Amino acid sequence: MQSREYPEIGEKLYEATLADGLRIRVVPKAGFSSYFAAFAVNYGGAHRRFELDGKKIDTPAGIAHFLEHKMFDMPSGDSAINILSANGADPNAFTSEDVTCYYFECTHSFEENLRLLLRFVSTPYFTAETVEKEQGIIGQEIRMGEDDPGDALYYNLYKLLYPEHPVKDRIAGTVESIAEISDKTLYDCYNMFYRPSNMILSVAGDVDPVKVLKIAEEELSPELLSVPVADFPRFETMLPAENFICENMEVSAPQFMIGAKMRPEQDGEKALRQDLVAKLSLRLLAGYSSPLYTKLYSAGLLSRNFDYECNVTAGTGALILGGESPDPKEVLNAFKLEVQRINKDGLDPVRFERAKRASLGARLRGLEDFENVCVSLIFCLFEGYCAFDALNVLGSITREECEEFIREHFAPERLALSVIEAKRS
Repeated sequence: MQSREYPEIGEKLYEATLADGLRIRVVPKAGFSSYFAAFAVNYGGAHRRFELDGKKIDTPAGIAHFLEHKMFDMPSGDSAINILSANGADPNAFTSEDVTCYYFECTHSFEENLRLLLRFVSTPYFTAETVEKEQGIIGQEIRMGEDDPGDALYYNLYKLLYPEHPVKDRIAGTVESIAEISDKTLYDCYNMFYRPSNMILSVAGDVDPVKVLKIAEEELSPELLSVPVADFPRFETMLPAENFICENMEVSAPQFMIGAKMRPEQDGEKALRQDLVAKLSLRLLAGYSSPLYTKLYSAGLLSRNFDYECNVTAGTGALILGGESPDPKEVLNAFKLEVQRINKDGLDPVRFERAKRASLGARLRGLEDFENVCVSLIFCLFEGYCAFDALNVLGSITREECEEFIREHFAPERLALSVIEAKRS
């Protein structure tokens, strides 16, 4: 294994790529009593259409999430969750638009638990009967999600921004789409995407990195296999298809999301810098200490239920901020005016340096969370860069970069507004 030192944060990262293409990242944490391991595949809810050996293949919405659920089934009839839990681990999994991740945390029996994790994720077992049963379970989950205002707000915004891209559809799919899934469909998608060359293993804890590598070599197939190429729709315009959508649901106060597209950089170093500039720009525009938030909070137009994010996933990029407000359109107007003011006067140098320090502090605090460390390493590696490099790059970002980013990405015509209002009696 190769190692990289990060003396400024007191971390050492071990890296290796096995003969089968699996990438391994290990962060030793000497003296700590807990361990965390995540095993992830570059395959998520938006990977519904892809090309393999020159052939276009379409799959039902929700299949990646469905596959995540069924991967815990073991040929013995037991569940991997039960087996890992009985061995002292706390296992779970999640599916995003472009990643499926299986993980566990434990305080003992780490090596045995790691073997169990690798073993169950590399042992697909599906039957027609268990698939039919799961369709009922996930169908109920989907119906509950359809009643969630936060989900509706998010997916409605993406329908404005990316009307042709599968990123606009719910990761779990629909009751109708999952009805098309069979045990054969699951095996086909598993065999195409769950290949070590399309996966990452990330570990943090008081571990021997070489031992982690040897366990992965012993538990996984050594064969190097090619991976299907996702066929995502291209987007030529940075403008939203429409600028406004409103839905009525059972909410106590109106909720909103303001969003704008961002074209993701393809080069790893540029992608890292773009991500950091985007997040710092959002903090300067709408963070809790920003003039915009302070003004709107004092006027009763925003509450503490407010946040922002830069979401790069499945070939798309979106800059999002939102929360609760009695008048979302007034918040949008105030946001436009703040962008206009910054374009005219620039960012305050003192506030800019304070925001950089706050961003750095947040990243340093994140290093104390093993789950955050492992999952960040995975997502960033799939995007082509190392999460630990962010601290050095963040220090080199200039005020002029953020001013240019705000000017380019938050022009009035590029903004879309999604609103959930209370149902009228």
